[in-house]
Amino acid sequence: MNKKELFILGIRGVPAQHGGFETFAEKLAPFLAKQGWSVTVYCQEEGTGPITESFWGSVKRIHIPVSKAGAAGTVLFDWKVVLDALGRDGLFLTLGYNTAIFNTLQRLKSQTNVINMDGIEWRRDKWGVIAKTWFWLNERAGCWVGNHLVADHPKIKEHLATRVTAEKITMIPYGGDEVLEADPALLGAYGVEPGKFSVIIARPEPENSFLEMVRAFSCKERNHKLVVLGNFQPTTNLFHKAVMDAASNEVIFPGAIYEAPVVQALRFFSRFYLHGHRVGGTNPSLVEALGAGCAVIAHDNHFNRWVAGPDASYFASEQDCSELFDRLLLNDAAVSTMKSASRLRFNERFTWEQVLAEYEELLLKWYPSR
Repeated sequence: MNKKELFILGIRGVPAQHGGFETFAEKLAPFLAKQGWSVTVYCQEEGTGPITESFWGSVKRIHIPVSKAGAAGTVLFDWKVVLDALGRDGLFLTLGYNTAIFNTLQRLKSQTNVINMDGIEWRRDKWGVIAKTWFWLNERAGCWVGNHLVADHPKIKEHLATRVTAEKITMIPYGGDEVLEADPALLGAYGVEPGKFSVIIARPEPENSFLEMVRAFSCKERNHKLVVLGNFQPTTNLFHKAVMDAASNEVIFPGAIYEAPVVQALRFFSRFYLHGHRVGGTNPSLVEALGAGCAVIAHDNHFNRWVAGPDASYFASEQDCSELFDRLLLNDAAVSTMKSASRLRFNERFTWEQVLAEYEELLLKWYPSR
């Protein structure tokens, strides 16, 4: 019997090096291969030359070189991917809608394409008018040309249902790994000890509440450390400078950290995991915090509340955040309850086993019969 063919579009490739969708593909592709699928992932390469193929374990990779860098290179890569995909047979899974206009060609050729619509990208503060318009148009295009849509959060499904019928959308959240232990020796490089620090792990952008959280923590002496991960460029980015200027001497800025064992240790041994995201669906970093059993303090919005559940603590303002530190920092019983609730919520909805099985069920349903 011929294997079912799946082609994954919309990411830079596997293994993951860039973000949540790459990590998701790194989990999904081998999982489906074990279930008997033939899985191919398109991979972006720098430079010029022919399209080449390779294998990453049981997963086939198609390497497409592009000579441009940055956003222009990504758009060019997506265009070349769609052109190549037009000559393939099987089912297509596109992760993200940022260039969904290109997927119109696949719809015209009657290829079956399931699109994960990600978050509401055009609402993010960091984009200018041109970028917001591009994302808004592509969100509309993705809704129209995708045969079926995946939303990673109930509120994202509600949003998409204003564009298409609810029957065209399946809600499957992002998954994460459960972390039951970590190496405390990895904390030494940052001058912190287990339980005596809290952590923020996110892109340092205004919509992620960095300034509010750092100010809330720094307004008084805490006898506690706050480790703020992220690629800060205070000499060229005024927002980054404002965040660092607002920090007390108890705040540590170690830069961006990509070594998974180190990031896991910082989550696992933290007193609190602070999550300031105001826009988006199911955020991968928040899911990973639940999987590490973190006590979560999050910005109060419907995205975060559904993910972290009712037993996390929420702030709507800088003052709220400061008061949470005042109330919870020395409250061991409350912290213990919050940590247990995070693990319970994680195992309830966000294990990779659940998420990947739901994806396979959906992909089987949409696999072309001809």
